[in-house]
Amino acid sequence: MSLFQDSPQTVGVIGLGIIGSRVAEGLRGAGYHVYVWNRSPKPEPNFLSSAEEVARMAEVIQIFVRDGEALREVVESMAEALTEKHLVINHATVDPASAKVADDLVGARGAAFLNAPFTGSRLAAEKGSLIYYAGGDPQTVERARPLLETSAREVIFVGEVQDAAVLKIATNLIGAATVQALAEAYAITTASGVDPQRLVEALEHHGAGSILTATKLPSIIAGDYEPHFSLDNMMKDAQFAISLGNQLKLDLPALSTTASVMFKSVQKGWGDEDFSVLARHYQSHLPASSGADSGDAETADSA
Repeated sequence: MSLFQDSPQTVGVIGLGIIGSRVAEGLRGAGYHVYVWNRSPKPEPNFLSSAEEVARMAEVIQIFVRDGEALREVVESMAEALTEKHLVINHATVDPASAKVADDLVGARGAAFLNAPFTGSRLAAEKGSLIYYAGGDPQTVERARPLLETSAREVIFVGEVQDAAVLKIATNLIGAATVQALAEAYAITTASGVDPQRLVEALEHHGAGSILTATKLPSIIAGDYEPHFSLDNMMKDAQFAISLGNQLKLDLPALSTTASVMFKSVQKGWGDEDFSVLARHYQSHLPASSGADSGDAETADSA
C-alpha cells in the first residue's frame, strides 16, 4: 500500500541545520505538511526514522546536507523508495561531479532532480528571502518554483545541474576572498589608530562596499562570530574551487592564499564559527569562543 499523501502540500526536508530547520518551519507556516529527517535526532514535528521513510511519505524532497558525500549517501539510502512521481531538490553546495552523480541516481529511478544551492543568511531563511540557483530541466524548475518561493525571494534558472554547482562555488570563492581582504583592511585601520567605524562609513561610499562587507564588518568590529556560514563550510567550498581550478588548469592565487589562512584558522579550533572569524588573527585581545554546533546540514550562505 502506498504511503504517499494525496495532497500536493506534502514535502520532505532532509537536513535540519541552520537553514534546513528554518525552511521546514517556513513550509509549515505556509500550510505544507512537512516530514523531516536529520542524521542526529532533532525535536521536530514529523521527525522520521530515515531518509527512505521521508521519500515514502513525500514526493517532493528538499535536501540540506553538508557536502557531496552526504548527498550521495542520502540519495542512495532513499533510492528504493523513489518513483517517477518524485522530485528531489539538492540545496547543498557540492562539486559538479557529485551533483551529476545525484542526478543520475535519481534519474535511474525515473524521478526528477534539481540542483538548487542557495545564497542567503539564517535571517534570510527565516524571512523566506533566500536566493536559489536552480540547475536542471527548465520544466522541473517551474514545477518546483511554488515550493521554492516559500523560502526564497528569487529562484534563478542557471542551466544544467552541474552549472548550478559551478556558479555556487564561484560566488563563494568571491565571498571568501572578500572577507579575507576585509579582515586585512580592518587590521590596517585599527593598527594605524583609526576608529574602525570610520572604515564602515568609508565603505558605504566606496565601490568595494557590498551587502557582504556591510554585514560582516560590524560583526568583525564587535568580535561577534556567531555562525551564519561556518568557517568549516567555507573551507570545504574553497577546496571545491581549488580542485575545480586544478581540473581546468587555472591558477587561483587569491583563493589559495585565503584557503591557507582558513586552514590555519580551522587548526586553531575556529571552524564552527562564522567564516569572518578570519579577522580574529588581528584581534589578539579578544578571547576565542568555543564555537557552535552547526548541525548536519549546510548552515547558511555568505552573500
